[in-house]
Amino acid sequence: MMGDFQYGGQAVIEGVMMRGPALRAVAVRRPDATVVLDTRPVGSLAARFPVLKWPLVRGVVVLIESLVMGLEALSFSANQAVGEEEELSTRDIVLTLTVALALGIFLFVILPAGLAHFLAGFVRGVLVQNFVEGVIRLGVFLLYVASIGMLPDIRRVFQYHGAEHKVINAYEAGEELTVPNVQRYSTFHPRCGTSFILIVLVVSIFLFSLLGEQVLWWRITSRILLLPVLAGVSYELLKLSARYPDFFLCRLFIVPGRWLQSLTTREPDNDQVEVAISALGAVLGGDARHARQTGQPGAAL
Repeated sequence: MMGDFQYGGQAVIEGVMMRGPALRAVAVRRPDATVVLDTRPVGSLAARFPVLKWPLVRGVVVLIESLVMGLEALSFSANQAVGEEEELSTRDIVLTLTVALALGIFLFVILPAGLAHFLAGFVRGVLVQNFVEGVIRLGVFLLYVASIGMLPDIRRVFQYHGAEHKVINAYEAGEELTVPNVQRYSTFHPRCGTSFILIVLVVSIFLFSLLGEQVLWWRITSRILLLPVLAGVSYELLKLSARYPDFFLCRLFIVPGRWLQSLTTREPDNDQVEVAISALGAVLGGDARHARQTGQPGAAL
């Protein structure tokens, strides 16, 4: 039985991270073709403070915890993938992540808001202006993803992303987690972060329109300050679309999300699927042991 917990994860460098209710596991293919595992307990703040499980609030908590967990997984995978002789220092990783964060803020906040502000003289109405800003933001995102997708290393990350989705799909369908079984499943999954980004882009158009006319500096600042609200609302819509995939309003998010995932996933090879199975298998095994020790419900193998 799968229980109420929805397993998920992310692709990392030459590997996959999977998360369960009790622990998370990162499986990475090293240069010598061996698979190394790193498992750590999951300490969610929501377990200690029930208020953090409330709708709208939980989305922000999940986003922050996912970012922290993802950075840890990326750091581990980077060092394992390059081998001991080229191990990255903490300084290298922090510098890379800082540059990536600054680039993300510029591309997806400052650039769209700035262009929309300067186009205000040609576009009338706050809602229309924010729609233009949203279209610019979506265009920048698509161009960015399509561009990095041409890099060989990123294509491999996208293959591991596809492997992660296939394994989760197979598990949720009750399949035995073998490579042939998993390979029969789709690389699309409705709870993917790519679909979350699409929902964020759509919701931002309406949320930012409530602010009315703005000067440029406040237009940019307000976008950054409202990110927690935007994340909370978008998370609830993502959960809703995953729970009711046949409802016509939910399909408005699922169908475009499927198309966007075609840019961020690739068909994995058998070795990559094997890595993803190793990650989920470690999580399921750890959750089962945790359930036996604590008497709490967990995944049954």
